[in-house]
Amino acid sequence: MSGHNRWSKIKHKKEASDSKKSKVWTKLIKELTVSARSGGGDINGNPRLRTAVDKARAENMPNDTIDRAIKKGTGDLEGVSYEEFNYEIFGPGGTAVLAEIMTDNRNRTAGEVRSLIARHGGNLGASGSVAYMFKKQGMIVFEAAAVNEDKVTELAIELGAEDIKTEGESLIVVTDPKSFEAVREGLKKGGLPEPHQAEVTMVPQTIVKLTGRDAEVAVKLVAVLEDNDDVQNVYSNMDVDDSVLESVG
Repeated sequence: MSGHNRWSKIKHKKEASDSKKSKVWTKLIKELTVSARSGGGDINGNPRLRTAVDKARAENMPNDTIDRAIKKGTGDLEGVSYEEFNYEIFGPGGTAVLAEIMTDNRNRTAGEVRSLIARHGGNLGASGSVAYMFKKQGMIVFEAAAVNEDKVTELAIELGAEDIKTEGESLIVVTDPKSFEAVREGLKKGGLPEPHQAEVTMVPQTIVKLTGRDAEVAVKLVAVLEDNDDVQNVYSNMDVDDSVLESVG
C-alpha cells in the first residue's frame, strides 16, 4: 500500500514537471480509444472509459478531443488500432517494474523500450516473473483533512470496500477492480467530496527500500520509461527518499 502511494508521488511529480502537455494528451487519447473499443462508448457502462474521461478532463482536454477519441474507438470515426502488452522488468536493488504498453507498431516499440531498459540499469524478465508481485486494485484517495474518517469508513464498509487505510495525509479506500466504480459512486452519493485520486491500478505486494546509487538509477529507469509515448503506465515496488526524487528530478 505504501509503495503505491510513494510511487504516486514520483509519477505526479514527473507529470507536473513535463513541459510537453501534448505527451500527456497523446497517452490519454490512446486510453480513451482503446477503452471505448474494448467496452463501448457509454461511460456509465464502461468503468475503464469513465476513468479515462475523468483523467482527460483533469488535464483540461477539450470535450471535442475526448469525443473524437471515443468515436475512433467505437468505429464511428476512422482510427488507429492499438495493441496492449506488458514488459516485466527487474530494476536495481532487486526492484520490480511493470510497464504497460499501448502501441500501433509493436516492433518499433519493442526496440525502443528494450533499449531504454538496457541503458538504464534494468533487465527484461520473462512473462510472469514480475507481474505476480502486483495486485490489481481500485484506489480511492481522499485528503484526510478534507473528510471525516469515521464517515468514510462507515460508507466504504457498507459499499463493500476491501480496506480503508491511512497513510500520511491521505485516507485510502481500497476496492476490488470490479466494484471500484460502484464504491466511488456510492461515496459520492454519501456526501463525500471528490477524491484526490481515483483509479484502478497495480499495487505492489512487497516493498523494496532503495538508497544511494541504486535509488537514483531505479528512479531514472522509471522516469525514462514513463517518458516514452508508447508506455502508458509504469508501476514499481521501490521505496526511495524524497531527496532522491529531488536530485534525479
